[in-house]
Amino acid sequence: MPKTPEDRESKSAHNRRVHMANERTFLAWVRTSVAVMAFGFVVEKFSLFVRQMGYYLGKELTPPPQGYSSIIGIILVGLGVVMGVLAFIRYKKVEKQIEEDTYRPSAILSVLLFLSLLSIGVFLILYLYHSM
Repeated sequence: MPKTPEDRESKSAHNRRVHMANERTFLAWVRTSVAVMAFGFVVEKFSLFVRQMGYYLGKELTPPPQGYSSIIGIILVGLGVVMGVLAFIRYKKVEKQIEEDTYRPSAILSVLLFLSLLSIGVFLILYLYHSM
C-alpha cells in the first residue's frame, strides 16, 4: 500500500522532533561536562584562594603543600572532557540510528556520571571528616 503525502509529512515531522530531542540531550550532556570541568577548576584553585585570603587577613591559613586539590581538580577537568567527547560520539551514533530506524539505548554516559558523582561525594565526605 503506497504512502500518502500526509503519511510522509507526518513521518518527517516526527523524525525532526526525534532529532531535536537528540540534540537537546546532547546539549544537556555538554552543559554537565562544562559544569564538571568548572568544578574541577574551582577545586584546583581553591588552595590558592585560601592562601590569598590568609595573606589578606594576616593569618597563616596555608593548606599543606602536598594537598589533594590539584590532583582532584585535574581529574575532574579530565572527566569533564571525557564526558564531552562521549556525549558527541553518542549524539552522532544516535543521529545515525534515528535515520536508519535502529535506535538502541545506551547507558554509558549515565553510568559514567553516576560513578563520577558517587566518587566525588565519597571523596568530599572523607576529606571533610579528616579535616575536622
